[in-house]
Amino acid sequence: MGITPPPLDTTAPDIHGEPDGMLHGGAEEVHTAYTLADSKPPLDEEVLKVENLTVEFPTDDGLVKAVRGVDYTLRAREVLGIVGESGSGKSVSSMAIMGLLPKNARIRGRILFRGKDILAMRAKEQRALRGEKIAMIFQDPMTSLNPVHTVGDQLAEAVLAHHLVPRRQALAKARHMLDLVGIPQAERRLRAYPHEFSGGMRQRVMIAMAIINDPDVIIADEPTTALDVTVQAQILEKLLEVKDEVNAAILMITHDLGVIAGMAHRTLVMYAGKPVEVGSTDDVFYTPRMPYTAGLLGSVPSLEGEGEERLRPIVGTPPSLIRLPAGCPFSPRCPLATAECRESEPALEAAGDSHWAACHHSDRLAAADDPTAFFRADGEPAAAGEAEPADGVPARQTVTTTEGTTESEEGQ
Repeated sequence: MGITPPPLDTTAPDIHGEPDGMLHGGAEEVHTAYTLADSKPPLDEEVLKVENLTVEFPTDDGLVKAVRGVDYTLRAREVLGIVGESGSGKSVSSMAIMGLLPKNARIRGRILFRGKDILAMRAKEQRALRGEKIAMIFQDPMTSLNPVHTVGDQLAEAVLAHHLVPRRQALAKARHMLDLVGIPQAERRLRAYPHEFSGGMRQRVMIAMAIINDPDVIIADEPTTALDVTVQAQILEKLLEVKDEVNAAILMITHDLGVIAGMAHRTLVMYAGKPVEVGSTDDVFYTPRMPYTAGLLGSVPSLEGEGEERLRPIVGTPPSLIRLPAGCPFSPRCPLATAECRESEPALEAAGDSHWAACHHSDRLAAADDPTAFFRADGEPAAAGEAEPADGVPARQTVTTTEGTTESEEGQ
């Protein structure tokens, strides 16, 4: 592989106490960011296609409809971001691709990897695929890495599980992977244990483990959740670099819209187990056509303006996946909801070129100068020309609790 290892990570202390990223003369290396615009563009080659994926779990309380009809395609070197609140079905859909769901899961639909249906494969065929052609980066590396084995042993095991090569050759590839993800003194780090690495370094090890067999698809399930902002940026940058190095497609799963904005070519927004908006990242962020997407964008703090603007939260909580409401599952929380929304669930329909949204009132969002304005903070007056909530949708009210504190609730 021809990629040059990037500057060393300055966030983690060296195992022997020498700060990473410092040259022997004491001068710090200059780091230049590697962005999505710098990375290689996606190819036309389709590597993964998910068709009408449905996942259900029978429980004592009822049937949990975790994923309801997910469709998307993924091309080589493309980054597809899947975003949504906890419980929206992001991780369950990725676990279905990896074949890591429990035995009681009821899975329907098709997951095509280079034209072959993974769900129709035998367990042995799925194991051969998992870790070699489709790899996964989990969100907590400390629980994903074995604390009693060295990092080198665990990386070599990933090679030996799929290839009949000498152990020395597997360790040599492990060392090269540590170099590739920017871990300094890779030869010595191979003999270190996970607890001797910082959080950012452990996540780099997980990236190295995911790409060590040159996979075609990398599923990154919230890989930066437990990391500080600086280390998070370095990890995301490293993912883009290794994507180009091995020509892999990335499925980026996160609840962080900032990560998606700087990382993904396309974005899929999920709510209550179902896609509600799909399109290029620019289209989804700048021209949202589903109120849930607009609500997510409005709840993110902005660095623009005078700093006195209040956040615009989405009222309420996601619905129970056992007892979904009739009609659109977002209607109890939606400021645009009407009787039509509470009676029929909208399907994904074209909202532009390569842009789809599931909303009966996407035209109202298209006509608004600021779609996030429909989600006003408590007590925030309507701006001139700003639409009020739709008929029949209760406004948020401030009430006093028995303890004397105030809280906002949705009127009944």
